[in-house]
Amino acid sequence: MTRQLMTMPLIPVRGIVIFPYMVLHFDVAREKSIAALEAAMQNGQMAFLATQRDANENEPGAEGIYTVGTVARIRQMLRLPQNYVRVLVEGLYRAELASLDTDGAYYSCQVHQIRSLRRGLTATDTEAARRVIDRLFTEYLQLNPRANGDVYRTIAAEADFGKHLDFLASNFFVRTADKQAILEEKNVAERARKFIVILESEVEVLRTENHITSQVQENLAQSRKEAYLREQLQVISRELGDDFEEDIAAFEQKIYTKALPEEVRKKAEKELLKLRRQNPSSPETAVTYTYLETLLEMPYGIRSIESSNLKKAARILERDHYGLEKVKERLLEYLAVRKLAGDMKGQILCLVGPPGVGKTSIVKSVAEALGREYVRISLGGVHDEADIRGHRKTYIGSMPGRIADAIRRAGTENPLLLLDEIDKMGTDHRGDPAAALLEVLDPAQNHTFRDHYLEVPFSLENVMFITTANVADRIPRPLYDRMEIIDIAGYTEEEKLEIGMRHLLPKTIESHGLAGKKVTVRRDGLRSIISHYTREAGVRQLERELAHLCRRIAARVEAGAEGITVTARNVEELLGKYKFIRDMETGKDEIGTASGLAWTAVGGETLRIEVAVMDGDGKIQRTGSLGDVMKESVSAAISFIRTRAHTLGIAPDFYKTKDIHVHVPEGAVPKDGPSAGITMATAIASALSQRPVAGHIAMTGEVTLRGKVLPVGGIKEKLTAAHRLGKRTVLIPAENMRDTEELPATVREALEIIPVSHMDEVFAHALLSQDPVAVQDMAFMTAKASTETLHANRGE
Repeated sequence: MTRQLMTMPLIPVRGIVIFPYMVLHFDVAREKSIAALEAAMQNGQMAFLATQRDANENEPGAEGIYTVGTVARIRQMLRLPQNYVRVLVEGLYRAELASLDTDGAYYSCQVHQIRSLRRGLTATDTEAARRVIDRLFTEYLQLNPRANGDVYRTIAAEADFGKHLDFLASNFFVRTADKQAILEEKNVAERARKFIVILESEVEVLRTENHITSQVQENLAQSRKEAYLREQLQVISRELGDDFEEDIAAFEQKIYTKALPEEVRKKAEKELLKLRRQNPSSPETAVTYTYLETLLEMPYGIRSIESSNLKKAARILERDHYGLEKVKERLLEYLAVRKLAGDMKGQILCLVGPPGVGKTSIVKSVAEALGREYVRISLGGVHDEADIRGHRKTYIGSMPGRIADAIRRAGTENPLLLLDEIDKMGTDHRGDPAAALLEVLDPAQNHTFRDHYLEVPFSLENVMFITTANVADRIPRPLYDRMEIIDIAGYTEEEKLEIGMRHLLPKTIESHGLAGKKVTVRRDGLRSIISHYTREAGVRQLERELAHLCRRIAARVEAGAEGITVTARNVEELLGKYKFIRDMETGKDEIGTASGLAWTAVGGETLRIEVAVMDGDGKIQRTGSLGDVMKESVSAAISFIRTRAHTLGIAPDFYKTKDIHVHVPEGAVPKDGPSAGITMATAIASALSQRPVAGHIAMTGEVTLRGKVLPVGGIKEKLTAAHRLGKRTVLIPAENMRDTEELPATVREALEIIPVSHMDEVFAHALLSQDPVAVQDMAFMTAKASTETLHANRGE
């Protein structure tokens, strides 16, 4: 029998299968398909619709299109925006592709009609198949509430069994392959068999799905959504498996591939066995999971390759920091010994200095020079021992201590850990963190350091510890004894100038978007900022003032200004009024006033001592928020002056006839310490003898009852402050002369440093000969004050 071939356009469709007698619409966007539609509209409105094997293929060839499709009539075409065409088609009959031409403007094909065969299909067979399908669909509709039962009942009334099967497949089957299998089957009996097999498979899938849902519902507690989702995931995991098992497998792999010590491996295996036995939704599971994850992240056996190139280390330190020569020298010595000895157990460095002098940044440079990972641990405000040793994992929210966590974050056994602000730890009822640090920093103990959370040892012997502090006296003594102290004093004005020009200014200009904007800050302008807007040992305030300056300049640049140059003359215009006016009384000699030197947490400062002597009955008044030690220094100074009254030309009974008032300005600031002893003695002697004190001299030292000058601390900071404030001569205890070796060369050259060991030497240098005019003025002022006091007492 010769088959009649029909030539017509072919439209490949994606994701759908067109059946005979089926009416539907779909969108067409491909140029060839649109051309095929237009050709069909001109040729009896007939086209062959065949499904693509791969829906993602844009221009399928002959092998990419199913050979069995449906000849359909194009009933309507509607052009949409963006070159889309919506088409309404009606399936007519099955057809098979005989030939295909893909080279033209559209797909053209020859097809022949496929007629359904009913061989071997009796009325009994048809009725039996209908009943089986009806039974399966009844269960299908029960298991799948989303299926439309009305559609099925409408289709079930179709008398033609072949059409009946086609309608059911097109409306209820999900997979394209299943629909295509029904379309390709010519024999209605075989089509019914395939249909029943596919339908039974769909029903089985729905049974499994409903079985999972029913198991979830059996374990559902109080209809809580969270519990429902958790139980559903649990049932699905039993049926299909999920990430929980994958995580357990990953933990197991890490346990047997990482170089763990035997004790750690046994602990990890025990916890993994516990995790396997736990319900994934149990709260205890989360605790065990987190513990295993943390334990296996600890870098057992992982080390950074340490660099021993001292020249490279010196270059990095010089690149990142100006000045601090003694500190750099000490650090390079430390690194040299590490290179030669190979092991430096017990060497814990502590950098002590005021804020902003570069303690933290120089440690970071050391880590870079060594090639070690750098982790900073801030200990400021820590007052709980568990912050160091960790919390036991039985507690809710427990976590490892800061030491273990820092090593975990570093990822190596030999990082450089910076324990910052070690002098600012506290203590309370929860324990003493300083005591916990003793084990961490003690090389005899830290090779078996046990964090309370991890419960297994981790060796800290390869960790390099460096600590920082602002004040060494506040470091707990047991910790202090385990560390080598490196003092970092404040910067001189010249050092600040170089740091500003080399580091701070370029960084600040770039960060404020002024690079390339012709902005220039001259050295005299920067020096003026340092002198009149900052008073600190470090450079943090200087950095803030430079940022302020750049903001002002940026505003002017945006307003159209070009070529801005900052000099000493226009600094005040840009930054506002001077914050500090330097005390430059280098040539002014005064009676009863002496300049001392004091140490503060932010560097050295001058301390003016003022003394007034009035007629009275020997009262001594001390004001200016003085501490007990300073008050005792006043008493010691007066007692010594009584022994030298004749030599100084003072009346021997002044302690009976004169009232002495000692005042230290800036009364809101508490002051204490013995180093102002010789300054107070000089000021009191000056006021009593009416001999002025040389204004260009500053001094520091403790005084005894016998007039000896004892050594004091903070010499470098104090002499740096004297230089900064314009003093030319400084008197210091003779025993402190060795401390002057650490002074910057600019300070040593600018100051005349005179060692003294007795107050007689101090008086010889500081007290000038009597000035008749000054004596007359002082007598007048004393008489006036006495008269005013007398009138006040009388109520006049």
